[in-house]
Amino acid sequence: MALDIKPTRSELINLKRRIKQTSSGYNLLKMKRDGLFHEFRTLLSEMISAREELVGTYREAVEAISLASAIEGGLVVKSAAIANSASPEVEVSRRNIMGVVVPQVEGQNLTSTIEERGTGLIGGSPYIDEAADAYSSLIARIVKAAEMEATLKRLLEEIEATKRRVNALEFKVIPEMKEAQTFIQLRLEEMEREETFRLKRFKNK
Repeated sequence: MALDIKPTRSELINLKRRIKQTSSGYNLLKMKRDGLFHEFRTLLSEMISAREELVGTYREAVEAISLASAIEGGLVVKSAAIANSASPEVEVSRRNIMGVVVPQVEGQNLTSTIEERGTGLIGGSPYIDEAADAYSSLIARIVKAAEMEATLKRLLEEIEATKRRVNALEFKVIPEMKEAQTFIQLRLEEMEREETFRLKRFKNK
């Protein structure tokens, strides 16, 4: 890089300014990387807990539906499912975490009332109601886990990209600029000595 730079004082001033700006950007990127990594670790811990709760809820839902099928019969359970007028819906929006756009997933109609299930108080069954509630909880946890997993993936991508930029600045860009600064300073000092020596020779003559 030093070979492509003119050893002038104006170039040295510009280079010092660029080094200062680049170092400032480097520090900001390091802060962003560390902040994103902190968010990632926090969310990862929450994701692990959410996964464990999801597995537990899934087992409870399977047990509830198996019990309802065993007592009420598989046909009755399927009829109750078909009669349910409430269809779960998922809406995906965006939110910002330290400049990183991540998905925000919100579920609608994840739970249903007895009226929405179409069974009524008399024709209903407590076993089917428990199974429906268990699967409603399961769907809600799946929606939350999906949001957290997508957010973790997006944060990890941004952390890797930021890490590459930080490393490029730290190990390539800034060292090359400082090397060029040293080259210009040494060349200017050498030129100054040559000029002083030339003036002395001229004065002696």
